[in-house]
Amino acid sequence: MSHPVALKRALISVSDKTGLIDFARQLAARGIELLSTGGSAKAMREAGLTVTDVADVTGFPEMMDGRVKTLHPKVHGGLLALRDNEEHLAAMEAHGIGPIDLLVVNLYPFEETVAKGAAYEDCIENIDIGGPAMIRAGAKNHGFVSVIVDVQDYDALLAELDANDDHTTMAFRQRLAQIAYARTAAYDAAVSTWMAQAIGEETPRRRAFAGTLAQSLRYGENPHQQAAFYVTGDSRPGVATAQQWQGKELSYNNINDTDAAFELVAEFDPADGPACAIIKHANPCGVARGDSAIEAYKRAFDCDTTSAFGGIVALNQPLDGATAEEIVKIFTEVVIAPDADEDAKRIFAAKKNLRLLTTGGLPDPRAGGMTFRQVAGGFLAQSRDNGHVSRDALKIVTERQPSAEELNDLLFAWTVAKHVKSNAIVYAKDLATVGVGAGQMSRVDSTRIGRRKSEDMAQALGLSQPLTIGSAVASDAFFPFADGIEALAEAGAKAVIQPGGSMRDEEVIAAANKLGLTMVFTGQRHFRH
Repeated sequence: MSHPVALKRALISVSDKTGLIDFARQLAARGIELLSTGGSAKAMREAGLTVTDVADVTGFPEMMDGRVKTLHPKVHGGLLALRDNEEHLAAMEAHGIGPIDLLVVNLYPFEETVAKGAAYEDCIENIDIGGPAMIRAGAKNHGFVSVIVDVQDYDALLAELDANDDHTTMAFRQRLAQIAYARTAAYDAAVSTWMAQAIGEETPRRRAFAGTLAQSLRYGENPHQQAAFYVTGDSRPGVATAQQWQGKELSYNNINDTDAAFELVAEFDPADGPACAIIKHANPCGVARGDSAIEAYKRAFDCDTTSAFGGIVALNQPLDGATAEEIVKIFTEVVIAPDADEDAKRIFAAKKNLRLLTTGGLPDPRAGGMTFRQVAGGFLAQSRDNGHVSRDALKIVTERQPSAEELNDLLFAWTVAKHVKSNAIVYAKDLATVGVGAGQMSRVDSTRIGRRKSEDMAQALGLSQPLTIGSAVASDAFFPFADGIEALAEAGAKAVIQPGGSMRDEEVIAAANKLGLTMVFTGQRHFRH
């Protein structure tokens, strides 16, 4: 089984005909007989190649709108027969079954059909049956059969034949078999996921998902960890769909942080003006709106100039030259935006280590979707946090009513807090963060950290007082005790937004009233772990 195998007969049936003719010509030039079906046979014949129809081999025409054409013993016997097994060879002889040494199949474009929003019936018709059956058969028999499922492996096969006198080695066939089974697994995962959504099954008994390798990474979160970046084919704008204009390859941490930055900044509608988010270790160290992109960047930067060094910058509008000039004043790992003008690209070109990504659009923060997280022995799946609270849905629970400006800042802080690791506290003033406390075991600690950062920045910027004075504050979850509210008041905050729902809500509200704060409840929590 481990010996080299000569290729004498190939079955080709592909929906994606990219490179097909050149590939088939090179096979024919090596004396390999070509079998094929439908459109593949027609394309090769029109190119002047000699092709045998599978129907002529099986004695049965394609039928049932092409649903039945390769499901036949003369196909599957040719793929599955063990060439070193006398009983298999005798059966082939008795039934006129010829061996198939090479199978070239890519599947009906089911994923593409779903992505186009096709009707249920059209999606069903694009579920391939014969293709996966042949792929699995040929891959199982990889001791004798080479299976190609991806166009990008055409050249690899030809190189293998050149290197081995028109034979394939066992190691090569094993690698192709692994690729083949991964492809059928991904295909079935796409079908089952789509069908669960189509019938409204939110927690199917089995859930499968798959990805295609986009990039082998130098290492993972740390240098001793191996890592790779896989894409699912989802068209949601972001780091997976972006064009990289310059800079070295993204690292594991770059990809993770860039995704966090772009998802956050997308919360702010470009129609309402520019917004900028600066991310470090998946947490925002500064977020702001402005009348221009450069103003939004500067205001975000001034929230925490120390943490911004080596961070990720995300914009909700195209990057311009003036903003690029400001960004390059410090070391920045990645800048991601819907687009960038030529001035910005020229300015960044002088910074070889800075990566510039453009996406062509923003992800919809209210769109559905699933997120996954591995745990020992399994994984957690949940719908994306696309929760949104409108101004009208807010419930004012204190005696003091918020001003219009405070309401704006409360909603701004609430939007940012959704993207801060829990326990999250976000101080905001004039539509810019002025202090962020993230990822603490105690909500009071997050409150104090955000205050301390603001005090440090006030000193660094030469301000007479920290900007937490007069600020609005968002908490991603309820305050279980009044001590958190007291800590906010000590920081100078005047307005608080939180989900509410604690058994001590009345105690917390009473503390806010005593301290002269305004407080609003959202009725919605945004834990982020």
